[in-house]
Amino acid sequence: MAVHGVPSKRKEIYKYEAPWPLYSMNWSVRPDKRFRLALGSFVEEYNNKVQVVSLDEDTSEFSAKSTFDHPYPTTKIMWIPDSKGVFPDLLATSGDYLRVWRAGEPDTRLECVLNNNKNSDFCAPLTSFDWNEVDPNLIGTSSIDTTCTIWGLETGQVLGRVNLVTGHVKTQLIAHDKEVYDIAFSRAGGGRDMFASVGADGSVRMFDLRHLEHSTIIYEDPQHTPLLRLAWNKQDPNYLATVAMDACEVIILDVRVPCTPVARLNNHRACVNGIAWAPHSSCHICTAGDDHQALIWDIQQMPRAIEDPILAYTAAEGEINQIQWGATQPDWIAICYNKALEILRV
Repeated sequence: MAVHGVPSKRKEIYKYEAPWPLYSMNWSVRPDKRFRLALGSFVEEYNNKVQVVSLDEDTSEFSAKSTFDHPYPTTKIMWIPDSKGVFPDLLATSGDYLRVWRAGEPDTRLECVLNNNKNSDFCAPLTSFDWNEVDPNLIGTSSIDTTCTIWGLETGQVLGRVNLVTGHVKTQLIAHDKEVYDIAFSRAGGGRDMFASVGADGSVRMFDLRHLEHSTIIYEDPQHTPLLRLAWNKQDPNYLATVAMDACEVIILDVRVPCTPVARLNNHRACVNGIAWAPHSSCHICTAGDDHQALIWDIQQMPRAIEDPILAYTAAEGEINQIQWGATQPDWIAICYNKALEILRV
């Protein structure tokens, strides 16, 4: 309580306990929905859930606003990158297919299922996707079938109170020699046409939607260890981070100096599961892993070695399997471990 006009000290950590183990998670971007996140369950069976939770800043408690069924665990969840709130309030998930949902309280509605293999009984599961910030009508997906697909979304005319969202394939390309594990659009060159992917062949490859006849290999792991995650610096499009399977270190790359890491962040004591660049700073990145730690690094010394993180947080009860840095709230980082979501003030 604030007494006689003295402001009460805001909490530094808020925690939400979900009914099931969590894997995917993402901050909402809309300005009118502060402290809203989407969470995806990780249950090793067909029936899984997605839940939208938000923090009541008066009571300091998280509550579930909407819970809906999802086939298989979501490999990624992402809110539409709409910081002005001009598009419909959409959410996308990847798993067996790409699905676009319209958020509501309490009912979230499925808008469309985007499936690129129409003539097969089998689907090639999607490992990840990215929603283009410059043009929110573009979504890129990565799949175990070695391809990336760029989808175009259309929000149709308002019929009654409903504007229907549909999607079509703009392009599909064979991106790697093996499974593709992650995809991310770059802010370079206008922010609409360039994207990179990583995969089981151990390479980072960069593509341009205007020139898809060739790609650029930015990095190849010396042992051809699969690369699982990819994240572009939010302020300086020359830098990206990647992490190899079972690796305790994060590799920072500079696209101007292909194939040679410009830094290695290696204080984790167990494998790294997530990487998130600061939304507001070009020299800060957060990494999280099986050693229960979330570490924030200042990399402005590069190419001099980065010895130690500047901040460390330990989640006592579990291995951190997901980390997200809020684009519209740069003071907060969200992590998931076991059934818990925590948001940490940094």
